[in-house]
Amino acid sequence: MKNHHIIIITGRSGSGKSTAIRALEDAGFYCVDNMPVALLPMFLKQPIESAHELAGFAFVMDLREKGFLSKYASIFQSLEKEGYTFEIIFLEADEEVLLRRYSQTRRHHPLSEGKSLLDGIRAEQRELKLLREAAHSVIDTSRCNVHELRSIILDIAKKSVKLSPMRIHVLSFGFKYGIPQDADATVDVRFLPNPFFVPELQHLDGESEAVKTYVLEKQETRIFLSKYLDLLDYLIPLYEKEGKAYLTIAIGCTGGRHRSVVIARVIFEHIRALGKTIDILHRDIEQ
Repeated sequence: MKNHHIIIITGRSGSGKSTAIRALEDAGFYCVDNMPVALLPMFLKQPIESAHELAGFAFVMDLREKGFLSKYASIFQSLEKEGYTFEIIFLEADEEVLLRRYSQTRRHHPLSEGKSLLDGIRAEQRELKLLREAAHSVIDTSRCNVHELRSIILDIAKKSVKLSPMRIHVLSFGFKYGIPQDADATVDVRFLPNPFFVPELQHLDGESEAVKTYVLEKQETRIFLSKYLDLLDYLIPLYEKEGKAYLTIAIGCTGGRHRSVVIARVIFEHIRALGKTIDILHRDIEQ
């Protein structure tokens, strides 16, 4: 694991550490939340299956572990001497923001036992002062929404490692069999001329050359594909920038056997030519 980048997510309670670790997990990191710092050296020496495919390792460590502050410095220094590379990302937020977040979630602050929530927040700030100073990056999440924080975290990670690319899944389906529940974008192509009503094409499917030719030669199809592929060319980089791990594009016609199959194949080939990680499934082609 010495060849892998190791990110430690830490900081004030309620500052967004859970969002940060989920962003890194989606980006291909092996992630552990609330990792006891004393166990870190043993964990890093364990063989992990398919470790070569990982972008790196990320751990959330904070004051939920009672002995964290007294142990982390010596343990991190020892591991660095052994050749491990660390990056500490410290998350924080304004007092009023933390108070509001805790009131909304009704969670217990780790240092508020026997005292008010505000006293716990201020005590934590004092105790984390040295760790904050040692961090490689300090992020104030006071005015970040979930998507903005994910983007910030991924931008930091990209400087050190090659992140797992967004996986794009193109799916053709028939509306008569139900809309896919996992679709991020659903397109209805029932406005296109239907090969089902052409006797010599009815028994074929959208992967056949005859059906492809019938659908793609129509003016409506050419205009639609020109506009929709331009839209995808615009949207896909924005989804990638936002840190989305998966994107499912569902193309539907009546039965999922002719038109949707043809259009899904064209979209698949277009996106694959851009060098993206993509696959295709014709859900209802055999119906």
